[in-house]
Amino acid sequence: MNAILKPETLAAPSSVASTAPELGTNADWHARRLAATPRGVGVMGDFFIDHAKNAELWDIEGRRFIDFVGGIAVLNTGHLHPKVQAAIAAQLQRFTHSCYQVVPYAEYVSLAERINAIVPIDGPTKTALFSTGAEAVENAVKIARSYTGRSGVIAFGGAFHGRSMFAVALTGKVQPYKAGFGPFAPEIYHVPFPCHCADLGDTQRAMEQLFKCDIEPSRVAAIIFEPVQGEGGFNPIQAQAVHWLRALCDQHGIVLIADEVQTGYGRTGKMFAMEHFGVSPDLMTMAKSMGGGTTLSAVSGRTAIMDAPNPGGLGGTYAGNPLAVAAAHAVLDVMAEEGLCERARILGERLHTRLLAAKAKNPCIGDVRALGAMVACDLVHAETGAPDADMAKKVQQAALKQGLLLLTCGVYGNVLRFLFPLTIEDTVFDEALAILDSALA
Repeated sequence: MNAILKPETLAAPSSVASTAPELGTNADWHARRLAATPRGVGVMGDFFIDHAKNAELWDIEGRRFIDFVGGIAVLNTGHLHPKVQAAIAAQLQRFTHSCYQVVPYAEYVSLAERINAIVPIDGPTKTALFSTGAEAVENAVKIARSYTGRSGVIAFGGAFHGRSMFAVALTGKVQPYKAGFGPFAPEIYHVPFPCHCADLGDTQRAMEQLFKCDIEPSRVAAIIFEPVQGEGGFNPIQAQAVHWLRALCDQHGIVLIADEVQTGYGRTGKMFAMEHFGVSPDLMTMAKSMGGGTTLSAVSGRTAIMDAPNPGGLGGTYAGNPLAVAAAHAVLDVMAEEGLCERARILGERLHTRLLAAKAKNPCIGDVRALGAMVACDLVHAETGAPDADMAKKVQQAALKQGLLLLTCGVYGNVLRFLFPLTIEDTVFDEALAILDSALA
């Protein structure tokens, strides 16, 4: 019997009578989930994980799956990497919480030092730790507003910056993130994202129109963008657009924020995606894989900007949790020792080549794109080339039936994205590619 199903685990408090039977199947737990948790927490699978190792996981009925989701880009170092696991176990013997703002600990400071040394930001840099990607995004905007004394923020269509109220206002995708949750915070504006399927001129004209009709540049605190959009469809920004944004921000005194929550920590073949463009942002957000499966995020930026908020203006009770900080140190060690940035380039190229071969045989496969191991392909109607979300779901389900976990994304829901651990064994990777071939066929 799995640990989650042990009688002592399921027992109700002594003051409450429990008549619930001990259920042990996926169907049982699925029914209990529907009864106990709200439908707003969408769940892809109808099975429940029991244990996992690197790029594989097993459900409570013993079925094995290859994980090409990685907890949505959280597991670049895989499930339960031995060094990450050991670091957390060691920290558990010391303390689990003190609140850094009350009783600080050295590991927080040394992690900030390590991050400051590797972020692609010019000049002296500082880092503050938080808990989630959305929290990092919101704090980055707070820092930018404090530094500039301005309030406006510009984001991009198709962007995803989180689900909290301000972060979701920055997000440029209505379904399912914004529908029914408005009104949103004022002075947030969106312009088209200049990627493979858009023209930079359109973005520049939209920005000019924005400055003429909605907000003057002198009231804009920050422009925030993802170097590669995540939920928006794994769309890499045009290199020319990054240089244009840098020049625009310099011209008007605007803080440029690179949201690297999903792109960071080796996913694109470099430690941070901004390294591909040779442009230094003013602030960067990171989360997901930095904590190796624990809850941790950060904002890094130029010292003068990071120091703008007054003491107490930044932080959080759980921000920079000691267990997560220990894991994050181990993640940095693993990435260096195992060469995971280079590994991302190798695996990304193999998958990209495989998808291009599939595209040559299948008119339902549209654009195939990759930056390192951040790989995606569009599913389209063969006759018109229009986005085909139903086909993407069918491929996802066909892969799932064969034991491969995939995610969809994109404004139209027609994009397959691939987020396998960078530590995946070659044999498991090859097995997954064979399943993908079958599902696409």
